[in-house]
Parts: sequence; structure tokens; C-alpha cells
Amino acid sequence: MKTFQLTGPRKLEAADAPDPTVNDGQVLLKIEHVSICGSDTHLRYEPVFAEEEYPFTPGMPCHEIAGTIVESRNPAYAVGQRAIVLTDRGPGGEISSGGLAEYISTSRVIPLPDYGGTDEWLMCQPSGTVLYSARHWGTTDDKRIAVLGQGAIGLSFTMIAANQGAREVVAIDLEDYRLAKSAEFGATATINADKENVVEALAEATGGAGVDVVVDASGDPDGINQAINLVNPRGLVIGFSLVESGTQTTVFRHQEWMRKEIRVIPTGSAGSADATSCIADMVRLRDRGWMDPARLTTHRHNWDQIPDAYEMYANRADGIIKTVISVK
Repeated sequence: MKTFQLTGPRKLEAADAPDPTVNDGQVLLKIEHVSICGSDTHLRYEPVFAEEEYPFTPGMPCHEIAGTIVESRNPAYAVGQRAIVLTDRGPGGEISSGGLAEYISTSRVIPLPDYGGTDEWLMCQPSGTVLYSARHWGTTDDKRIAVLGQGAIGLSFTMIAANQGAREVVAIDLEDYRLAKSAEFGATATINADKENVVEALAEATGGAGVDVVVDASGDPDGINQAINLVNPRGLVIGFSLVESGTQTTVFRHQEWMRKEIRVIPTGSAGSADATSCIADMVRLRDRGWMDPARLTTHRHNWDQIPDAYEMYANRADGIIKTVISVK
């Protein structure tokens, strides 16, 4: 089968690979559409790894995948069923395959409704992982919520908070085009942290009440400290950001955390006991019309444009939020 694989820093090249084998409990998915996650770029595509770590596994880095089952060794899933899938992981958590390929075998399957294209359902994957984390804030009608970072993940937090009826939703980012999206998705106020004093702007936006919950979806190593600085005493910080392991360690603001008696909850559905149910729930919510993650899509690319798509995403070029890549 045809694939792309990472052969060096910011270098994706076309390659051939054997078709995947299908073991008991797995399905073989004909991949139709994929997308790029921020973790694909800032944890895999951009960093410089030791020479012996290249090339990456064919199909990597990519884990947002949708298509149609063409072979099944799992009685729960029939041939012809359309699905979002997650890559299987080995005993040490290693990923055995990726989405930049024609096919993938996996046991982690989220069935999709029969209507609409798989491109329309694909964004339920990232928004579903956000749903898993957002559940930690509990009821929202009595809460003011701020979200640091308004990429696709932060925007999903903004949409969920707004749809759940949060008292106020304040979106914070460095890019005006992202903040414009935040307003479209239900933010009651937006703050450009590159142009404004965030503490003062947050106080103004909330009439001095501050915020009860701060979500760190910034991808910034210091994001957790910024969240602690912004949240009210006895408030909640939800951590979503994944930071490159080689990044200089941030000094945690321990005294401020203790003095304000803040709860900090790190979240990540990928490492949870059940990584698929939150995505399946988001599929159901879209099916009911409660939220449409497809609104995150701003760009489209085809197979031959995959290297360009990764560069665009890494550089935040052309107002990109999410791209849907057609695998044909």
C-alpha cells in the first residue's frame, strides 16, 4: 500500500509498505479521510530526533482517521461499516501504525451513521477527546470558564462550554483569526494575550468576578502556571496540553497553587481505560444536532498535498484551524 512517513525533521516522504495484517478482534479500515493534530506537529513532525529514530513507522505521525471497514475479525463490526478508528498501542504504549496510508488494522473502532461523508464526521475524534476532559468541570450554568489556546482543541472546549450554558466563556489566544472563531463558537469574550494584559482583560470581561475554571489547551510549557495565575481561589484547572519532552522544564508555581487552594486535573482520553466512548458520545451528540465539530474544518488537502498540509499546520498559515485530507 502507499504511505507517507517521516524521514527527518519536517520531512514527509511517500513510501510503500506491506498491507496490514488483521488479527482476531481487529478490523481492516480503508482510510478515506484523515486530519492533523497539534500533537502530530509539535511532538513528532517539528522536533529533531536522533538519526537512528528515522524513518518513523509508515503512516506516522497521524491518528485522526476515518473510513470504511473492508475486513473484520471482530463480530461487533461488519464489512461496509463506516467508522472513526484509533490506532492500537503495544504493551509499552507504542503506536504500531498511522493514518497516512491506504489501510489500517485496529481494534479500536467508533461506528458512524450512514449519512454524510466520513470527512463530515472526522472532527468528532478531536472534539470527543475534549468531551472526556470537559466532563471534569461538572455543571456549567454556575461557572465562568476561560480557555487558554484556541486551536481546534481549545475551540472544542469553547463550543462545549457554550453549548452547556456556561455563565461566561472567555477565549484566550495569540492569534486574532482564532479568536474570531471563538466568538463564532460561543465565547462571550475574547482576549489576545499578545496585545492585552490578560489579568486585567479577564477582570474586565467578567465584571471583576474572575473565572472558576481555566482550561490549559495552549501547548505552552508555562500554560499550567498561566492557568493557576488566572483562576479564582479554590477554582479548577484542567490540563490538556502535551508538551515536547525535550522542552526546558517549567518551574511550577507551587506556592500560588497552595495559597489559592486550586485543584489541578491532568486529562487525556488516549491514556484512559476507555479511549473510544467519549468519541462515540460526540458522534451521538452531532447526530442529535447538539454540536457540530465539522465547523472546525477550514481547509482541505489531497494525498499529494500531505507534506504541504503539515507545513501549513505547523506554521499556522492561511488561518488554518483544521484540514481534512482525502486519502485516494
